Amino acid sequence: MKKNHMIVWLIMVIFFVVSFLTNIIGPLLPEAKIDFHLSLAQAGLLPFAFFIAYAVSIPAGYLIEKTNEKTVMITACVICSFGSLLFGFFPTYPVFITSLFIMGAGVAFLQTAMWPLLRTAGGEENYSFYSVLSQIFFGTASFISPLVYSYIVINLPLHPKSNIFLLTLSELVSKYMAWASMYWIFGVVSILLIILIAVIKFPKVELKEDEKVEGFKTVLYLLKNKTVLIFFFGIFAYVGTEQGLSDWISKFLSTYHGYAPNTVGAQTIAVFWALQGIGSILGILLLKLYDVKKVLTVFLILQLIALSFALFGTAEVSVVSFTICGFLTSLMYGSVFSLGLNSLSKHHGSFSGIMCTGIIGGAVVPFLIGALGDITSLRIGMLLIYLTILFMLYIAITAKPLVNNKTVRLRDLFKKEKKGIA
Repeated sequence: MKKNHMIVWLIMVIFFVVSFLTNIIGPLLPEAKIDFHLSLAQAGLLPFAFFIAYAVSIPAGYLIEKTNEKTVMITACVICSFGSLLFGFFPTYPVFITSLFIMGAGVAFLQTAMWPLLRTAGGEENYSFYSVLSQIFFGTASFISPLVYSYIVINLPLHPKSNIFLLTLSELVSKYMAWASMYWIFGVVSILLIILIAVIKFPKVELKEDEKVEGFKTVLYLLKNKTVLIFFFGIFAYVGTEQGLSDWISKFLSTYHGYAPNTVGAQTIAVFWALQGIGSILGILLLKLYDVKKVLTVFLILQLIALSFALFGTAEVSVVSFTICGFLTSLMYGSVFSLGLNSLSKHHGSFSGIMCTGIIGGAVVPFLIGALGDITSLRIGMLLIYLTILFMLYIAITAKPLVNNKTVRLRDLFKKEKKGIA
């Protein structure tokens, strides 16, 4: 099938927007906690509301098969814009929770539709390359969004008329809740995406057998399989680790080291995501040289060490260690997901849907950290992340994939190079 580069770049733009929307929740938590007078557990309900919506991943797969990717993606953007603007108009805690759930459902629909479309538009032979490229766009947006937030919350209250951007936002939100303006931005961007998707012609996507979501009976059958459950909780543990860190970094640095959430806190989260993007590129190279289980094991052990320094080190050590944690998360999702798919001989479409539903770990773990933090302290609450890392380490050590990742030896590369010179 002829490649469609316009669709590929559209998907990259959407990945950027999805990341911008998704990973801003962590930097906003300290501000939301103060403005809405929340406990840690109540603050933890905010990411919970967003990520629990990923439970719609399987129904989204069914809807794509009944309609098409374009319809689902436009519907998803309508959902996202509605959720964003709902909070923009009514900035209260109950509405915020509702809005985040609505936006989470929209993002889940978008991501479910984009992967088969990317394979078709970019060509199967380029699928791996574009998958990595999408993560670079994702990481770039995650780096930028905390900086945009920081710019707005610092400048909107002090210099609301300094440019047309801040002047417009000052008409929409109170200077005492400048952070809420992020959701007006999300709403407008989602509407622009609706228009962009509507005017672009989409290719017809033929789902491969391993991309189709089979009947509900197949899903129930798979849920009785120990391997399926282990990898469902593997994805649950990964997203719980990633969001448990990113959602609470700013609050942790504020509580224990006195760093302002809208400056050092936001900047640390931005670097966390930037290093995750850089790490994904290095991860591709490592997985070409070494077995995925070995690489994953090393990264997880280093993650345990970095987390320990982040939670118990000095202020400067804590900041640096949290950013290193971002780098070390870079290849965990792809590694756990691929090990899972390679551990089952069939029903890959339904299995993928089940594993994607494990993204709800990003809802549960941050909430549990907040709840435990209310009872004890935030530092004690964040010790839960040790458990999610250890569970992934268990998978890395015990997984028995039917197919191993293809690797090359450096010695063989040098031999080829010498032959080429000769």
